Amino acid sequence: MVAPPAILPRAMKALVKVGYGCNNHCTFCHTYDVRDVDAPTEEIDRKIDRAVRLGHTMIVLSGGEPTMRRELLRWAARSAARGLDFGLVTNGRMLAYPELVDRLVALRLRYVYMSLHGGTARVHNSLVRADAFEQTFAAVPNLAGRGLDFTVNTVVTRQNVEHLRGVVDALLPWPDVVVKFSMVQPKGGGERLFEHIIPRVSDVAASVKDAIEYGLARSEGRQSFAHDGIPFCLLPGHEARYDDLKTHRFATMIEVGEPDFFPVDDLAKVQPEEECGRCALRGPCPGLYAGYREVHGDGDIHAVVGRTRSNSFTYVHEASQGTLEGPRCPVRADGVTPWDRARILFLRDGDRVERYRTESRDFTDVEIGRAKLELGQVYVDASTKDAPDDFARDLVALRRSAICAGCDAKAACGGLWEREGGDVFTRDDDRVRALVAGLRGDVLDVGCGEGRYEDVIAARVEAGEARWVGLEPDARRAAAMRARVPWAEVRVAEAEGLDDVARFDHVLVLRSWNHLRDPGRAVAAMARAMRPGGTLVVSDNVAFGLLRTRPPAERRPEVDWEHYRNDDAARAHEVISRTALELVERRDVAPGTSNQWVLVYRRP
Repeated sequence: MVAPPAILPRAMKALVKVGYGCNNHCTFCHTYDVRDVDAPTEEIDRKIDRAVRLGHTMIVLSGGEPTMRRELLRWAARSAARGLDFGLVTNGRMLAYPELVDRLVALRLRYVYMSLHGGTARVHNSLVRADAFEQTFAAVPNLAGRGLDFTVNTVVTRQNVEHLRGVVDALLPWPDVVVKFSMVQPKGGGERLFEHIIPRVSDVAASVKDAIEYGLARSEGRQSFAHDGIPFCLLPGHEARYDDLKTHRFATMIEVGEPDFFPVDDLAKVQPEEECGRCALRGPCPGLYAGYREVHGDGDIHAVVGRTRSNSFTYVHEASQGTLEGPRCPVRADGVTPWDRARILFLRDGDRVERYRTESRDFTDVEIGRAKLELGQVYVDASTKDAPDDFARDLVALRRSAICAGCDAKAACGGLWEREGGDVFTRDDDRVRALVAGLRGDVLDVGCGEGRYEDVIAARVEAGEARWVGLEPDARRAAAMRARVPWAEVRVAEAEGLDDVARFDHVLVLRSWNHLRDPGRAVAAMARAMRPGGTLVVSDNVAFGLLRTRPPAERRPEVDWEHYRNDDAARAHEVISRTALELVERRDVAPGTSNQWVLVYRRP
């Protein structure tokens, strides 16, 4: 039994909608059609108590406009009495009253996310359709300078897209305020008035980029800026300023009338596979709003290639979930809906159930969910290393528990996971070794630097049955390879520049497919280098989750052999099938396998 580490200190927020009424009438309002709905007082009381049981450290009230509710101070006091910090998502008008702000701060107000849609009354009031600017702007000096986590957000529409510098100018006197610009979402009023409200995202990006760089210059770098809803390919140099509910550490949220919390997600946004599937920035990038894409398509965006990506994400211990009592699962007993199916992992450790969470921004929710739930690629790191490097020895596979098989909550739950014995890595890699052992003739090994199959290749060379040429883009690794295998020719080159024609009987791309900068060009060059009847063997790994009993090591600086993608067999085959090569064998990753896939082709 592996003892979990101490719970890591982290602020985890719960977002609670108290009702949808508001004293503004924003053209783009998300709750355009339900503004008459408010939650009963006791419902919010129960939800505050539930957030405590879920382990949250802050309650953030939203709406509509939460400060309109007479129970505001009551709810703040209830949260404080239960050890929670307090926050607001607000239009700020009621916070123009200093005495109210003072009382809220005394009740542990620590977070404010406030709307300001223009730097002047003319612009702001035209968007909120109320005479609100004076009150809203008066809230800024009341809140600034108090040590709060304070963001002022501007929703960018057709009406204010050319006036963002005005927001920057208005907020410059308060450098502790984070100035944020958000692409308007086609939801509620935004959907109903789409043509009148929603600009092209490329126009939004250009204006936001201009406003941020103008603000950085004016404030001499003292002001912080953020953005949301804008694809990273349109904001080069400002990717790290991305800001959403998850970067604000919201774990769950709950609407009026809902029985329990549910995880914060990005389901309103999409990443078109044609462009985003090969983009190095896919993990943290928001992509496009689905409703925007339905109208305007994907023409605004493009893939960013040539940057590296991580190939794993880490689950870190968060808390103990409870004890198994026969077939009774503590996850099911307490309710599964608050727990993110992908980002939360429940591990059975004897009779205990431990909860782990991954907050990785290197991968989208969709990618993490596929790795865990569809492919079953989650492992315990049983080593004591900063990072595992011998998967067969260092990693223990996890499989979903048999307890989950008949559970009526299975489709909504991320499942209970258990350690599974056996070395899946060696078993699956034996097939690759067998393919290499069967090669005869001239062999090209693309990305040979790790030398993972040197012993098999050496046996063929020493027997006079094969001649081997290695291709390695990194000069240091190539030099180390030459020292280890003096019987081989090792070139310092990339596959994309390969100019041999019909020289090789076989080409190997072993654990190096995802290191190719441009796999389309590389495959075309490799196909030209193969003799008729020759074979191409490709294998690599999909991304996987690591459950660790200690914090993950810091990522290494980017080097030439880092991953550019995390392609699976299907995506690699899509690229290779554009050549005349014929597929002979395909082994996909699935539950019960390791994370290694294999493709074999023959040139007619």
